[in-house]
Amino acid sequence: MIDGLRTPFRYAGRNRFDYIVECATEAQVVNAAPDFALLRTLDARGVIMTSRADDPRVDFVSRCFFPALGVNEDPVTGSAHCCLGPFWQRRLGKNELTAIQRSAREGELHLHVLESGIAISGQAVTTLRGELIV
Repeated sequence: MIDGLRTPFRYAGRNRFDYIVECATEAQVVNAAPDFALLRTLDARGVIMTSRADDPRVDFVSRCFFPALGVNEDPVTGSAHCCLGPFWQRRLGKNELTAIQRSAREGELHLHVLESGIAISGQAVTTLRGELIV
């Protein structure tokens, strides 16, 4: 187990920004109750939890915790899926993936893993609109 998550895991690793924790079941991801105060002390932007999805139409699920940034749980995180896409591509052997981030708001993402990066699509919610004058 990783302190702060109290959830058994199949894999735990780190990329440049975050820890990635692969759980054995979707229920472990959904029911995780992280200790945000403890996660805030990690030497990373945050923790991404993931597992295979129960629904056969979906490849994997995730939840993303970034308390050090002032966001205990991010509702739908494009940057996390930039690393989750290749992570699951290697495990599932496919370049086209469907993901659901299982936050309270929940969001579905469609990923296409390319040689030079990743393309992400899905429904978006505008949270800020503005104009920048340079």
